[in-house]
Formats: sequence, structure tokens, C-alpha cells
Amino acid sequence: MLNTDMKKNPALITKICLVILIGAFALSFVTSAFGPRVQAQTTASAEELPSFRNLSGIIPNSRDLPRVSVGSFLRNIAETTGIYAFVTDQSQKETPAGLPITIFGWQEFLMVAVGFLIIYLGAVKNFEPLLLIPIGFGTVFVNIPFAGMGEAPHGMLHIIYESGVGNEFFPMIIFMGIGAMTDFGPLIANPKTAILGAAAQFGVFATLFFISIANFLPGVAFNLKEACAVAIIGGADGPTTIYIAAKLAPQLLATVAVAAYSYMALVPIIQPPIMKALTTKHERLIRMKQLRPVSKVEKVFFPLVVFVLAILLIPSAAPLIGCLMFGNFIRECGVVDRLSKTLQNELINIVSIFLSLGVGSQMTPDRFLNPSSLIIVVMGLVAFAIATATGILVAKFMNIFLKEKINPLIGSAGVSAVPMASRVSNKVGLEYDPGNFLLMHAMGPNVAGVIGTAIAAGVMIAVYGG
Repeated sequence: MLNTDMKKNPALITKICLVILIGAFALSFVTSAFGPRVQAQTTASAEELPSFRNLSGIIPNSRDLPRVSVGSFLRNIAETTGIYAFVTDQSQKETPAGLPITIFGWQEFLMVAVGFLIIYLGAVKNFEPLLLIPIGFGTVFVNIPFAGMGEAPHGMLHIIYESGVGNEFFPMIIFMGIGAMTDFGPLIANPKTAILGAAAQFGVFATLFFISIANFLPGVAFNLKEACAVAIIGGADGPTTIYIAAKLAPQLLATVAVAAYSYMALVPIIQPPIMKALTTKHERLIRMKQLRPVSKVEKVFFPLVVFVLAILLIPSAAPLIGCLMFGNFIRECGVVDRLSKTLQNELINIVSIFLSLGVGSQMTPDRFLNPSSLIIVVMGLVAFAIATATGILVAKFMNIFLKEKINPLIGSAGVSAVPMASRVSNKVGLEYDPGNFLLMHAMGPNVAGVIGTAIAAGVMIAVYGG
């Protein structure tokens, strides 16, 4: 009967709970007031008794704390504001080379402004927002005065960086997700387009030469490991860039990662002028035959074959290629749809947030505000432009020998910016022939470029990783 009344009368339940809580509070107060504390006070010295028996004016348990006047309190508040820190603060740090450097508050303020600029490009201009927005916030977080978000050992951004960005953990998971989202069917249906993906890697290796020349500039000094980390930007593959930078030149990770993702976002702006300059109107009008259907068996065996070849021929690239093919095999085998969906959605989204925040955490004045960073940005653009141009020129060269011509516009998709580069190839083709759809044809060199960039990274690690 009581249970029925309680179900019908929620107010009664609330009153009973309040009575229980008040009773428990009263019992706790009485116990703490007249229990062991009284006995402890009887044995304490007169100096340690409560304020009504100790006329010194010191609050109990606060004897070791400094006395603060109203004036000093207000001064302390003013000196711990961000405005004061940005204007007057300066601290000593070490450069990646181990040299002492002074960081001024205005430099941290400038980096905060850079962080908000990155956020603006992602949120307003829609330049790779899934990556640039977290990178921008990471940049702002790490440069907030007195916050310590990037400081060891307990800073949140420091923990994120050490957990997965400064090693191969997060990039590998990203590659699994990319593999799960990638359809290699266009490459399987037209294998010769793999040559275009390989040709685009010429931009990566050619940039090594230009970076060597840049060492003659004042304030610039890149060793070959650092040059590899910069040159890989030409592949337009963010995870691979982070992977090789973490292994060969961790001090450059932030700058090369931001440059790589920025150029990936700027594909629709950078590539079309190069494509139009290197092709004739007749070449842009070339129509390619529809791709043949690709069987499920081919799609299932493709990632296994590529993985085995990587193990046998380029073991240093096998981790990246293996994770890519692992994700693709999960997608194509058809018996683990739950895992495939997790890789394509929840897992890659979560890791992308942490990866981007970790990259942003490295955007500090001592790492970013120097001549080398400017050279990285410029050389990254050079690498990307050369990769785009090489893919187009190789397609034109192949047409000399092919009966079924290739539209050279798809050669620009040899960079690893999937699927942005393919969409750009398709868009430029439609400008000259509204009925010429190049998207699926461009996906062949595009996904081949992902594999090619991973191979290029493996070669660099094999040569200079020791």
C-alpha cells in the first residue's frame, strides 16, 4: 500500500529524500564537531587553537601561506591577466637545436592570432575544416599564458602529443580509416593510371634538391632528414607527412603538418592554373571509355597483394601500406561491416580530433617564428606544384604510345589529396565539355598516389631513418 502511494505521489518521495539528506548532514556535523576533533584540540598547543582562542588573526591551517593585502591582491590579479602577459612576459626556452631562445609575450599573442586565422580558414572558407579547426584551437590553447596546456607532464596537449602524434600511433589509425573509405576499383580497372600516381612523387624527390639549395640562405639550415620531412608535403598526404616528420624531424612536425593540410585544402586553387597551362584545349576534351566493372574477388585480393609486395620489396613502407590495406580489406571482405563502419566514422573522427589538436600544440613561437618555417611553406608549395605538373606531363607522354588516349587532366590527381584532387580534375574537364565526366578515371591515379606517397616515405625512412 505504501509503495502504491509513493508511486502515485512523487512529492512524498522528494520529501522523504530531503529528510534523509538533512538528517545525514546533521549527524555528520555533530560527529565532526564533537568527535575526534575535540580530542585533538585538547592536546594541541595554544598557538594552534581556533581563532576564538588564538588572537593572532591567522586562519587555522593557513600559517604557511603569505599574507595578502588588498593592494597586493589587486596587483596579482592584474599581473596574471592575458593582456599583461602578452605585453610584458618573456621566458627562456630552447630551440629544437638546443640553443637558448627568449620567447616574448607578443610572439605568443601572434601565434594565438595565427591559430584564429587557421580556424577562420577552416570554418569560414571551408578549407579542410575537419582538420584545420582542431589545429587552430590547438594552436590557441598551447599559446595561452599561464595555462600550461602544452607543458609536461600533465598538460592536456602534451599528453595528446606524446600519446599518439609524436609516434606512429595516430597516423596509422588514420591510414586504417582512409583504407576503409577508399574504393580501389578505378585503379584495378585501369592499372596504367598507377603510373600517374607514381609520377606525382617526382615532386617529393625533386624538392630535396631545392631544399639543399635553400641552405645557402641566411638563417636556414636543413639536414637531409629535415629535407625529407619537408619534401613529403608534395604528396599532399597529411598522415604520411606527420608519420615521416615524427620519425625523422619531430621539431618540424607542426610546420610541415600545417603546410601539408593547407595545400590539401587549397587544391581547388593551386591545381587548375597548372593544369590549364600544361594542356591544350584538344587534350582537355579527350573522352575516356567507361571503366570496366571490377569483381568482388579482385577488390578482396588487391589489398592482400599490395601488402605482400610491400613486405617483400619495401618493408620500411609496409606499416603505412599495411594499415591502409587492412582498412580496405575490412571494407571489401564484407564479413565485418561493424568494424568497417567504425573505421570510416567514429574511430577516424575521434583520432582526427586528437591528431589535429596534437599538431596544433607544436605551433609555438620557438618552432614557428623563424626563417626555416617560411622556407618550409614555400618549398611545400614547390613540391606540390611539381607533383601536379609531373602527373600531367607523364600523362601527355603516355598518350604518345597509347591507342586509347588518357585525358592529361587526370594526371594532376596523382597527388594523395583524396578525393579533392579527383574532383578538381573532373571540374576542370566539365568546364570545357559538360558531358565529359572524369571523376572515376581520376580516382585511379588519386588512390595510386596514396600508395605512392607511402612508398616514398618508406624509401626516405629506409635511407635516413637509421
